[in-house]
Amino acid sequence: MGRAITPEELLDWVPGTVLSSSDKLGWKGVSHRAYHYTGLDVAIPPLDHFMVVRYSAGQTPMDRCFDDRWSRAHCAPGDASLLTMSQASHWHWTQDVDVSHVYLSNTLMDRVAGEVTERSVAEVRLRDVLCAKDPTLVAITDAITGEAKQHGMGGPLYVEALGTQLAVHLLRNYADVRFRSSHDPGRLSSAQLRRVLDLIESRLHEALTLEDMAEAAGLGVCTFSRRFRETQGRAPHAFVIDQRVKRARDLLTIGDLAVKEIAASCGFSDQAHMTRVLHARLGLTPARLRASGRSAG
Repeated sequence: MGRAITPEELLDWVPGTVLSSSDKLGWKGVSHRAYHYTGLDVAIPPLDHFMVVRYSAGQTPMDRCFDDRWSRAHCAPGDASLLTMSQASHWHWTQDVDVSHVYLSNTLMDRVAGEVTERSVAEVRLRDVLCAKDPTLVAITDAITGEAKQHGMGGPLYVEALGTQLAVHLLRNYADVRFRSSHDPGRLSSAQLRRVLDLIESRLHEALTLEDMAEAAGLGVCTFSRRFRETQGRAPHAFVIDQRVKRARDLLTIGDLAVKEIAASCGFSDQAHMTRVLHARLGLTPARLRASGRSAG
């Protein structure tokens, strides 16, 4: 079927005039573009996001092929069309229309689905809905569109909340969810754990947050914390500290880096912070660890 295209690449397949967009607003998991379209007949490759199309101005007969089945509706302002992720489609309409697109990432949909069902999600799919008459759906997409145009205070945080609200509404009313059954649902899957461990390893020198780790697992913070503890036997924060101590011990006993550099490379705020943590965890100072390494060598 080929590579799934991004929302930004959609313009290459469906030519139109961009009316507004969120491209440079720093949103996470949610994006927006509004278009003016003339009548078109277009085949669209699969998108790598879920898409909600809100009809804003103009009205037109609309034909769409979804999963090898054609459907027809008359779409007018206040209506909405849904398109699931990774689904090729063919659209045909004859009149000029203005539309607002809201795109939700798979990471966001999987995380929200896992949070609301308390189960590990394998796949989320939106049903074939060409013309939904849903005031709640329209109100949320309008709020996201309005933020793209107005750029209010706290915009990314506001849109993140709206995106979560939209995801829950879609899951309640328009989605089918397939769950994983190959592992204990109270634990992280092997793939989730590997993504989190790789993130910790690559960013151990940074201020790594619980939100960062939960996002890597595709879960909400509370669910991630519970499942990580169940999988690893300790809280995420404690695990990260253990990894910092392990790296610091190895660097002090093997290499010749300055203690201050080792503290920075292991994610400690400064040399004194590392000294306190090493003494609390190992009962040794950096100087004693370095001396023991040289003695062993």
